[in-house]
Amino acid sequence: MTALVRLRLAGFLRTGRVLAPLLAALVLLAAEYGGGAAQAGEAYGVSAVLLFPVLAWQTKLLLDAEPDVQRQLAVVATGRRRDLAAGLLAGAAMALPLIALAMGAPWLTGGITGPVEPDQDPLAAQLLVGAWAHVLAVPAGVGLGALASRAVTRAAAYGVMVLAVGGVCTLVLGLRTSVAPWLVPPLMAAARVARAPEPAALVGVTAHALAWTAAAVALYAWLRRSRA
Repeated sequence: MTALVRLRLAGFLRTGRVLAPLLAALVLLAAEYGGGAAQAGEAYGVSAVLLFPVLAWQTKLLLDAEPDVQRQLAVVATGRRRDLAAGLLAGAAMALPLIALAMGAPWLTGGITGPVEPDQDPLAAQLLVGAWAHVLAVPAGVGLGALASRAVTRAAAYGVMVLAVGGVCTLVLGLRTSVAPWLVPPLMAAARVARAPEPAALVGVTAHALAWTAAAVALYAWLRRSRA
């Protein structure tokens, strides 16, 4: 399976498809931090939300880079489960550089400031919570991107629709906590928790994110199997 992960990463990088999500991430981060410095927890919570659709888009591009015949051969050679796992792992691996970029970029532009009030959390604690918010965005973004991939949607237009609907619903339902928030990954909730973290809220949001990701991966596996 390691060889299959490397094969998909190599195909994604060599075709140059990696550049589009990278540039999109840079534009979003520049827009976020162009207005001045903010507390680390708040700033990183927002950047995790902004990065989520980029991670989903990048995962879709990565999975779509593999020709259909090659994907079918991989299923025959390695088995369906390993093929699915290799694609998801490759998507997660490509998300890590964007997470590192989102965590490091504001320090280069002066977009992060330390505590200015006595009741604010220490900078180290805010950095940890910010990293937590970004880590939550990875499996959710990979899950949505997999559901939008060509192997599931069959057509580029349907894939774009899945990405658009998933991204918009994550923002809208995440803001309206009374309207079935469990339907979408809790990125907006993570951004709110990052501003004022509490142990119970951290555990609850993490459990929600893991449950949503598990459901998305299960749906992806079922759709891949049913459309093989």
